[in-house]
Amino acid sequence: MIKTWRWFGKKDGITLNMLRQIGVEGVVTALYDIPPGEVWSTEIIDELKQTIEKAGLVWSVVESLPVAEEIKYAAPSRDSLIDNYKESLTNLGKAGVKTICYNFMPAIDWVRTDLNYLLPDGTSTLYFDKIRFACFDCMILNRPGAENEYSDDEIEQMNQLYKEMTIAEKEALIDTIIVKTQGFIHRNITRGNSIPVVEFRKQVEKYKGIDKELLRENLYYFLQKVIPVAEEQGIMLCIHPDDPPFPVFGLPRIVTNADDIDWILQSIPSRSNGLTFCAGSLSAGKQNDVPALAHQFADRVGFAHLRSTQLLPGGNFMEASHLEGNGKLIEVIRILEQARPDIPMRVDHGRLMLDDKEKDYNPGYSLLGRMVALAQVEGMMAVIRKENEITRQ
Repeated sequence: MIKTWRWFGKKDGITLNMLRQIGVEGVVTALYDIPPGEVWSTEIIDELKQTIEKAGLVWSVVESLPVAEEIKYAAPSRDSLIDNYKESLTNLGKAGVKTICYNFMPAIDWVRTDLNYLLPDGTSTLYFDKIRFACFDCMILNRPGAENEYSDDEIEQMNQLYKEMTIAEKEALIDTIIVKTQGFIHRNITRGNSIPVVEFRKQVEKYKGIDKELLRENLYYFLQKVIPVAEEQGIMLCIHPDDPPFPVFGLPRIVTNADDIDWILQSIPSRSNGLTFCAGSLSAGKQNDVPALAHQFADRVGFAHLRSTQLLPGGNFMEASHLEGNGKLIEVIRILEQARPDIPMRVDHGRLMLDDKEKDYNPGYSLLGRMVALAQVEGMMAVIRKENEITRQ
């Protein structure tokens, strides 16, 4: 697989020159300053592409060309927004960028409750604590009916925890769940927003009455419109699994397991309708055998995120070492190196370590933590490629 790295453009503290020095071959990026739903012009696409190529790299993947929320909940404006999406796809295809990652998660992207969970070795990682999440859901967001989605024991633990939380801890939880993890990926809620909980509540309310079947219908409607354009341009449009792969905030999730993925890929059986295989997202669901999923859907994988999570008691999980956890990356890499050796892959959600902690990196996107992860994954890839050479002899 091709070694790539998520780069957040010219504002990223990690430069393209640094990426070349650590062995990165391709760049995963996007036009982060353009709001969801607006057209990506050929001029802006070409400018970014030239910047990457001048640094001796290639623009391997767009992550993400975001799907506007109005498309997901089928607002009256969705057709015009889909037309804009099709135009952006065309412009990317003409520029030679042929792998596009997107997601269809309603209202919120990936969810964690702690961005700096301290580990015994002094590094820190991303963490999801179900009781702390319930505190936000039931007590801070005050979502109607939220209590019905937790057990009596969980509600008791939540009430006790909430009583013990300081104002600063509550504000930090808000910042973690709906500001820091969302603001840098095309969300309306940012650090400059003085009332993030109110704004987020409005986003959630727009999905009132939309269940899993309706959200699937809206995805199918979107794919019917955009896949023909992707086919014309030779683009593989790769949906990203939900993170975590279970419902949050009463919102449906439709990319959580083998049945969901199969439904999406079979709904439009085109090579342009593909999958971003995120071992990390999928491994956060106890229902998922991640290597089995890699084997089942390998022929439709166009892009891989190689990371792993460790499942913990009580519905909790954390980002694991890339050599450990439920992602079983050595097995996943063995499958993908055999079936899809030409696709781009990137490591993801590296730990904070050494002077990473002093830098203002986007959550999960540290330099040194991801360098360690890349070295671990590159080592696994090297072993597997040698295995494949011996098998072919």
